[in-house]
Amino acid sequence: MALRNILREGDPTLAKKSRPVTEVTDRIRTILDDMADTMHAASGVGLAAPQVGVLRRIFIVEVEEGKLFELINPEVVEADGDQYGEEGCLSVPGYVGNVHRPEHVKIRGIDRNGKPVEYEGEGLLARAFMHEYDHLDGILYTAKADNVHIPKEDE
Repeated sequence: MALRNILREGDPTLAKKSRPVTEVTDRIRTILDDMADTMHAASGVGLAAPQVGVLRRIFIVEVEEGKLFELINPEVVEADGDQYGEEGCLSVPGYVGNVHRPEHVKIRGIDRNGKPVEYEGEGLLARAFMHEYDHLDGILYTAKADNVHIPKEDE
């Protein structure tokens, strides 16, 4: 496993649409492992492949320690409700902003073994799924956010 560099806002790679994974190989599994190590080292709760320079439709989310979701070629199959809250991003370090997201999301894709998976999330998990999903289409949360700012110590 290796730590990868996290691209920062302004890098043109982050604005590009990712391509589907056509075959789950050892290289894809290595990318997933490296992404998890990189996300943990940066104290994040999610990371999309484009953030580490890989333009493939892959992301990981871990809002609860030890419960890692890995999704390859994800598609949102259901999204409803509304939540409005603060988000940050490893590609936009030090800043936060408020974003509208669905309260509930159902998402499907394939796992590291090429098997179909489907997950449902509410609240923070739904927010994280949608935040990372946006990265796959070249969208940073700052494009949707209100009041992007550096938080004060008392926030």
